Amino acid sequence: MNIEDFPYEIVIGLEVHVQLASQSKLFCGCSTRFGSPANSQICPVCSGQPGVLPVLNRTAVAYAVRMALATNCEIRKRSRFARKNYFYPDLPKGYQVSQFDEPIAEHGSVEVYLDDTPRKIALTRIHMEEDAGKNIHLGGSQFSLVDLNRAGIPLIEIVSEPDIRSPAEAAEYMRSIRAIVRATGISDGNMEEGSLRCDANISLRQKGCETLGSRTEIKNVNSFRFVEKALEYEARRQADLLDRGERIVQETRLFDADRGVTSSMRSKEDADDYRYFPDPDLPPVLVDDEMLEAARQAVPELPIARRRRFVEQLGLSHYDAKELTKERELADYFESVLKAGAKAKPTANWMLSELLSQVDDARNLPDAIVKPQALAELLSMIEAGKISGKIAKTIWPKMWESGHSAKAIAEEENLFQQSDEKALMKEIDSILQKNDDKVQEYRGGKEKLFGFFVGQVMRATQGKANPQLVNQLLKARLDQS
Repeated sequence: MNIEDFPYEIVIGLEVHVQLASQSKLFCGCSTRFGSPANSQICPVCSGQPGVLPVLNRTAVAYAVRMALATNCEIRKRSRFARKNYFYPDLPKGYQVSQFDEPIAEHGSVEVYLDDTPRKIALTRIHMEEDAGKNIHLGGSQFSLVDLNRAGIPLIEIVSEPDIRSPAEAAEYMRSIRAIVRATGISDGNMEEGSLRCDANISLRQKGCETLGSRTEIKNVNSFRFVEKALEYEARRQADLLDRGERIVQETRLFDADRGVTSSMRSKEDADDYRYFPDPDLPPVLVDDEMLEAARQAVPELPIARRRRFVEQLGLSHYDAKELTKERELADYFESVLKAGAKAKPTANWMLSELLSQVDDARNLPDAIVKPQALAELLSMIEAGKISGKIAKTIWPKMWESGHSAKAIAEEENLFQQSDEKALMKEIDSILQKNDDKVQEYRGGKEKLFGFFVGQVMRATQGKANPQLVNQLLKARLDQS
């Protein structure tokens, strides 16, 4: 979508739901493990049985505080849970325990890069809440089933200000959120499993106007691409209505990924419709100095700051720095290779091509058979001219298969580059003799044939000849009259 040509200003705010990585639910000891049989991880508390009392999960609170610090929020030392009242079959208590007027954190911001330009998106609040269960609709059946395994799963909701100005920026904001939650260890951010999803609010207004237009909410979007596509469609739909002089109806809509369209789900509720009131079964949440200090110690260098450092201090391109900082483990591996003596740019090039071809998930790199020191050794052998880049690419998969070092494999298979000038001159003279016609053509002005001669020498030496030395010796011989 070309924002410059769009006739209205787009105003977007996102409500991002993050599943916290605690082993148990928010108010009971049931497991949060994904993929278990339906209703196998429930108890009287999370299934809403009468008379039960919730007990708050301290780890979930600590994770919420950690996220608040990572986004420079103001943290309330005293916050409260409230009951959000509505009826739906997957909500067994008839209310959701959330936070309303006293959230755990407010304000703060998330920095995003769009076209290599940084911008801060302001946050309204971060609050804790429990997830609902899941309705399962069976095709061809008049019944729906309910799985309560997710009921009570601990979430934080990160609510942005209406600061986002394009669907592409909204998707980038989501990527930044995921990078932060993974870097801080509070969530796996797995969108396929529902650990990260968002409700997107969008409205249009005339360019230069300060008054916000009527907004619609797109519910439960669970991929970066779908967030962008859903908002693009909704922006065009609203623009068409405004162009025809029609009114935008405040409502909740669903995105159909197969058709690429949004459709009306229900009229949009306001806070008063939920009849919030403080939960009488839960005392206030108190964040003490000990929890705050532990959270500060647990917040690492964040992905955006690391990306900036890679560009400014290591001289990497914005693209390389962005790709290397998508996962904390990938960036950690990169820096460990540098500490072992490798240079930044060759390391980045190798990791973003050859390394990622060997791993399914960069988060598994701490357990990889090829350690950073082993990659640093391989790169140093290329730089020193002991092996060519081509030979290195044949050694690399063997390192992953065997766990042996590059040096050991090169020695065992006799893969070191040939740098003996006499031996190389013998090969060069033989090749030039066999291709005298091409030699004459080269000397007659067809300089592109130089690559042909280099290829012949490399083929004759099975790729082991030092390419720089081959070029030097071959040019000297060909330039002789």
